[in-house]
Amino acid sequence: MTHKHIYDSSGKQLCCTLEDNIYENAGRVDLKENHDHNDHDHTHHESGMFSIYLPGLVSLVLLLAGMHFDYWNTFSWFNGWIRLVWYIIAYIPVGFPVIKEAYIGITKGNIFSEFFLMTIATVGAFAIKEYPEGVAVMLFYAVGELLQTMAVRRAKSNIKTLLDQRPDVATVLRNSNTVSVDANDVGIGEVILLKPGEKLALDGILLSDNGTFNTAALTGESMPDAKVKGASVLAGMINLNTVVKIKVTAAYEDSKLSKMLELIQNASAQKAPTELFIRKFAKVYTPIVVGLAVAITLLPYFFAHEYIFRDWFYRALIFLVISCPCALVISIPLGYFGGIGAAGRNGILVKGSNYLDVLASVQHVVMDKTGTITEGVFKVQEALIFPEENRNKILQMVNALEKHSTHPVATAIHNYVSNTSTIELEKVEEISGHGMKAFVNGKELLVGNFKLLSLHNISFNVDPATIKHTVIAIAFDRKFAGYIIIADSIKTDAAAAIQKLKQMHVDVTMLSGDKTTVVNSVAEQTAISHAYGELLPEDKVEKVKSIINQKQTVAFVGDGVNDAPVIALSHVGIAMGGLGSDTTIETADVVIQDDNPIKIPLAINIGKQTKKVVWQNITMAFVIKAIVLILGSGGLATMWEAVFADVGVALLAIINAMRLLKMRFD
Repeated sequence: MTHKHIYDSSGKQLCCTLEDNIYENAGRVDLKENHDHNDHDHTHHESGMFSIYLPGLVSLVLLLAGMHFDYWNTFSWFNGWIRLVWYIIAYIPVGFPVIKEAYIGITKGNIFSEFFLMTIATVGAFAIKEYPEGVAVMLFYAVGELLQTMAVRRAKSNIKTLLDQRPDVATVLRNSNTVSVDANDVGIGEVILLKPGEKLALDGILLSDNGTFNTAALTGESMPDAKVKGASVLAGMINLNTVVKIKVTAAYEDSKLSKMLELIQNASAQKAPTELFIRKFAKVYTPIVVGLAVAITLLPYFFAHEYIFRDWFYRALIFLVISCPCALVISIPLGYFGGIGAAGRNGILVKGSNYLDVLASVQHVVMDKTGTITEGVFKVQEALIFPEENRNKILQMVNALEKHSTHPVATAIHNYVSNTSTIELEKVEEISGHGMKAFVNGKELLVGNFKLLSLHNISFNVDPATIKHTVIAIAFDRKFAGYIIIADSIKTDAAAAIQKLKQMHVDVTMLSGDKTTVVNSVAEQTAISHAYGELLPEDKVEKVKSIINQKQTVAFVGDGVNDAPVIALSHVGIAMGGLGSDTTIETADVVIQDDNPIKIPLAINIGKQTKKVVWQNITMAFVIKAIVLILGSGGLATMWEAVFADVGVALLAIINAMRLLKMRFD
């Protein structure tokens, strides 16, 4: 088996790990990896897996044959040096790599590693002529390592599938011709032609009238996502119907998917306190165990009535096998990695296992309103036009004027008004902070806030303060013509998310820079207990500080650039990754890829379940090892029980940790 090492700056070996190096690199992915070598990779994978299985198979066959000659069908020739050489040959395929790692560890100053313990125990078994047990212990240890490696690979496969969602080649329109270009060479502003079934390589804006995309790799949602002209589309989305054109808005390495892969790549570098404690514990625990094994061998000489060195040495060897800390040191980080993988499978990116621990202990969730609770997309709620018979004409004129604006309100009006006539506008003018002005057939058209109408001395019989939402006032031919109410719609799952948080005994507070009347309305519809409006970014910081000062673990959820300071201040920052700004996503500790608020309680629940599994593993390992250690030191346990206490407990812990990847968290 192949193992890797981790050294500090002085060259001292910190730990020895599995082939996949799960202590430090369990979630890391090479972003420069080329994915066009599928056939080569498959062949290499098959030969690699065979080379991993081969040593164990050779040892197993030789061990079974030797035990057959020893116990079931004895032969006179299978004795003395022939028997010894047979078991040595059986031992070498699985034992040599471990002895080599133990030697490398000693040369680097890390004497008391798990490899050193296994070497002493098995070589010691040979010294007292317990050859089958020596081979069996090392074989089971090797099998345990192999299964651990397979478990890590399975966990990593969830994350590696993201790489398949980022194609290396894009079809670009250049000089009216289609050209296949390396995705790294596609420039911002170029137009990509995406055929049905193809995956998008770069982020962009949809130029075609509409398109339907599979976003499962990014969001975890299986429902196709229908997009209209001007909508954002992201690298990794799969086109489901007709050929579409997409204008590139970000370089290949700057796409949201690339940034998400970087988050995953670095996730395992952030260790949870439990994980750090166990690793420190193992460094102290292992030399103490070696000292106790020596004491078990020698101290009875002074107290036992009949001291037999072989018996006490055998007990010490059992003690060493049982004490190997791999069940703790390996299964615990794998448990956290399983939690990170489970979160990724549900469209939630967690930047480190330490944040899973914080999520598990969250007591208070503070949310921004726009983009978190609401869609972040304005929609017309109501249009009141006076007199009613002029409704269509007025709305057509307003729509024509708003085409000259890039404000989100303009988009809401375009989506509301069907364009059935051509309106010719003259002297179009934007009045900063108020709205827009133009002339239609020589008559003045004003569209904006009520301050715009007051500025032009146009009277109106409406009190703007009584209107909860954003309101667009209209005047035509020097007369008040009505107003349009525009609001940001509440997300479908917002109320359900708040309800789930309350069921988990988590308090919820909403903060927003929007009008207090709007904020209170949203809070009322979603049953949020505490809501504050008309806040500047610094006001949000102060609100979160006041909650933290109440000794509560706080998670802040936001999506805007102005949310970045509050996300950084909170114990765990959660960003809405779909509409969220790059700054907020980079600052956040957890990223929800599809902006769905129901993922907030889901993330907390994944954190809780991960922590539960980790502590189950710790408890199970300590209890079983303690029982077998006591039995072994009293001569009541053999090497076989020792193997179970070591490899068996490790495998049980790994199986328990891997449950996280299949667990449902709704």
